[in-house]
Amino acid sequence: MKVNGTHYRSLWWDADKDALQIIDQRWLPHEFRVLQVNSLKDFADAIVEMRVRGAPLIGVTAAYGMAHAMRLDPSDAAMDQAWEYLDATRPTAINLRWALNRSRNILRGVTPKDRASVALKLAHDLADEDVEINRKIGIHGLELIRKISNSKPSGEPVRLLTHCNAGWLATVDWGTATSPMYHAHDAEIPIHVWVDETRPRNQGALTAWELGSHGISHSYITDNAGGHLMQHGQVDLVITGTDRTTRRGDVCNKIGTYLKALAAQDNNIPFYVALPSPTIDWSVDDGVAEIPIEERSGVEITHVQGKMADGSLGTTQVTPDGTLGGNPAFDVTPNRLVTGLITERGVCDASTEGLSTLFPDLVNAP
Repeated sequence: MKVNGTHYRSLWWDADKDALQIIDQRWLPHEFRVLQVNSLKDFADAIVEMRVRGAPLIGVTAAYGMAHAMRLDPSDAAMDQAWEYLDATRPTAINLRWALNRSRNILRGVTPKDRASVALKLAHDLADEDVEINRKIGIHGLELIRKISNSKPSGEPVRLLTHCNAGWLATVDWGTATSPMYHAHDAEIPIHVWVDETRPRNQGALTAWELGSHGISHSYITDNAGGHLMQHGQVDLVITGTDRTTRRGDVCNKIGTYLKALAAQDNNIPFYVALPSPTIDWSVDDGVAEIPIEERSGVEITHVQGKMADGSLGTTQVTPDGTLGGNPAFDVTPNRLVTGLITERGVCDASTEGLSTLFPDLVNAP
């Protein structure tokens, strides 16, 4: 997408510097900073500290991390060590392990002297694949928005609600939940997006920054406002992203997604999830019982970062001294609450049958 008129991916390979560049998302939406990743520790820290975030982007970053490790030492032992090190960074988003497994499985069949070049090309390929997957998700999601728009009086916007940032910044480009929004806007379909703040890290501010940069009408709302808006007929469609989806269609996403799905069901609002196929975990059935939920630092709850009156960025405590913060980062929305899954191959029911019909080649893949 574009920042001040210049196209950026969320990460890219700088051939002149022979190194990976990332948008350091810790400073957004207030400051746009680019960071070069120079060591395997830098790759791990980028994921843990959420310099990069979003399941697809984490996966691609990890693939570049494997490529970096193979430059330093292309042995089997070093490859396995890098896999373990990067896999331990974050537990919930399945794209991380998917990318690491894909890298290691391919590199095992390559002679050590060729591993560095093969690993780097693979990382480039995964980045390009992610862009194309998300573009196609947008095309399929566009038709859902167009259908609603066609049922409205001329000029009345389709009102969408989204949670967290499943946008360009959470992927290499386009985003998942936002891709249909970008496609609709570019097709001159009037839309307005309700953007949940998404405490505690306020990733909704990233979504608002993205949408504003693209010229899309939007409002930033508290996490608890969505149900109220649905009750008063101000939401036509909910689209969220996902960090891991089970083979039966249970969806694990940023904490608070489950509550949005419950409110949507109670108010007969369609609730769709934008799902790139690498985010499907075919080894898991019951998301509530089987998906590990990351517990992040309580400081993310007790403190907030923002722009101060003098324009500088700072952090302030919002809780009484001594109060602990509980911080589960994700929740699971059961498939019964999901109207459908928007994938790069089309839209399907959130069910084993729906997913296996669209992805018969992946159901039994190792």
